Formats: sequence, structure tokens, C-alpha cells
Amino acid sequence: MSKTILVTGPDLDPLAAKYVADHGYKTVHTPAYADSAVISDRLKQSGAVGIVSRMGRLDAAVMDGAPQLRVISKHGVGVDNIDLDAAAQRNIPVLVATGANAVSVAEHTIALLLTTVKRILPLDAGLRAGRWEKPGFQGRELQGATIALLGMGSIAQATARIARGLGLKIVGFDPYAPDEAFEAIGATRFDTFDAMLAEAEILSLHSPLTDQTRQIVNADAIARMPQGSYVINTARGGLIDEDALLAAVQSGHLAGAGLDSFAVEPPPADHPFWAEPRIVVTPHIGGVTREAGARVGVDAVRGIFDILEGTPVAPQRIANRALLADAAKSLIKAEE
Repeated sequence: MSKTILVTGPDLDPLAAKYVADHGYKTVHTPAYADSAVISDRLKQSGAVGIVSRMGRLDAAVMDGAPQLRVISKHGVGVDNIDLDAAAQRNIPVLVATGANAVSVAEHTIALLLTTVKRILPLDAGLRAGRWEKPGFQGRELQGATIALLGMGSIAQATARIARGLGLKIVGFDPYAPDEAFEAIGATRFDTFDAMLAEAEILSLHSPLTDQTRQIVNADAIARMPQGSYVINTARGGLIDEDALLAAVQSGHLAGAGLDSFAVEPPPADHPFWAEPRIVVTPHIGGVTREAGARVGVDAVRGIFDILEGTPVAPQRIANRALLADAAKSLIKAEE
């Protein structure tokens, strides 16, 4: 068996790399955002038995070219770039580093919120261009406003703790989270997303991208939000209908948006968001801090070695555990 781990990206935190080396393995890397053909080629050449998934898509074709592949471990929690069903059909568990980057992403969520609501970037640009725009300016105070959280995972909960310190009221929607998750952060729980939207002066997205959540923030959803509200997204770009968001900002129904992710990454150079100063953008770096990188990287490679060595892994870390169970049942029936 090859003692190689493939990292789909150009780097890995030094602590994670040391963890790999201490286990007698080595890493090979792909370029940033390599396509499936490049990933497949590196996988075949290296004979890697595990993948740390950072950038690029892992689909059935990639897996078919690597019969030795035993485990995929996401460098984070978003697995929409991995074909979970294809992995399950090949008995490949897909792991996530739950909670490892929660604080960093939550801090970035609040940074986008403050930058957007307080209009920091256009005011900065105006001052640098020689304009003193204090006369006639009127800002907005955040204390007492309602932040609505879509999703109640570790990032949403960390965001809520900071938001509470700013005096924000917290509400949330997550059909899969226990009541205790809402109670722990003092959040009012809504039974439906539509009902929550009516209270969402700030809508902050913390949901995985699935068939059910794709473009959940569309024209109809935005219309349900209060006039002059905001959308903040540090989750997945595909949660938002980008055309609808832009139209709502341009019409004034939304006062602005702060986005760290996009439907296509990297976005095209002529993306219409670039011309709209009320939309603050960053290149999907909410969790890219030294501290989070170390935690996520170590968690990702530790998960690989747990699988390779037969060490039990917490069920909540296996993103395709239900699909693996279904695949196993299908195999048993086929053999009977």
C-alpha cells in the first residue's frame, strides 16, 4: 500500500504536514483549483490512499481511476465539491473537520457584517478620493437589530455568541438541530425558513449546500425580508441566487450584502458584483487563518489515519454515513 496522501491544493499547515510525516507518510499536491483530470492524474501517479480535499471537485471519474483510495477528508466542512454518493458506492468514507474553523469563520462573518452595514469601504474610498462625506451622512446602529441564522452548526453558534455581544437579537432556522443548540445561544427558533425571513434584518447563512438549499436565498425569499435588510454569506455561494441578490441591492430592498463565497469560484473577472459598492466581497477566506488552518489541517489528516488504522471515528464526522449504510445494504441484498 502506498504511503501517500494527496492534497488537492498547493499547501497544508506545517503541523498537519508533520503529523503526516510522523506516521511515515508523505504528501503530494495539486495546483490550486485543479480540474478533475489533473486531480485524477496525480492520484494515479502517486497511488495515494487518502485525499485531503481543499480545492477542486472529486467526482466518480476521479474515484474510478484510484481503486486504492480508502478515505477522503475535507479540509473544512463544506462537501459540495465531493460526490458523496459515488464515494459511498466505492466504500470510501468522506470526513469533515467539524468545528475546527468555527471561530475564524464567525469572526469573518461579523467583519463582513460591520463593514457592510457601517459602509466602511465606500467611505474609505471617498476619503481617499478627496471627499469629506460627513455632511448628509446617516449610518445605522446595530444594537437591537435581529440577526437570523440559517443553520445552527458550530459556525452559526460561534457567530451568535459574538453577535450577542453587539446587542443583536438572535433567531434561527435549522430543521436538523436540537432545541439545545438554540437555547445555548439564546436564539428564538423558527419552524420554517419563510417565517424567519420576516424578522431577518440581517440574514446570515451557515447551511451546507444541498439540493434542498441550493438558491434558497432567491427573489421570493429576499422579498419576504424587511426593507433595508442585509445578507451575509460565509457558507456556500450556491445558497444564493446571485442575480436576485444583485437586483434586490440595486432596487434598495436590500441595503447591502457581505459575501465570502460565490456560485462559481473563482468568479469571472466581469462579475456584476464588482461594480456594486454596497456588496462587500472577499475570496472565500473566512476560515483561512493560521489558527484555523492548523486545527483543520490536523483534524483532516488525523481522520485519514483513523480510517486507515481502524480507529473509530465520531459518526457526525462522516458526511456520507447514511449513504455508506445504504450502499452496504444494497450489496448484501445483491449477494443473497
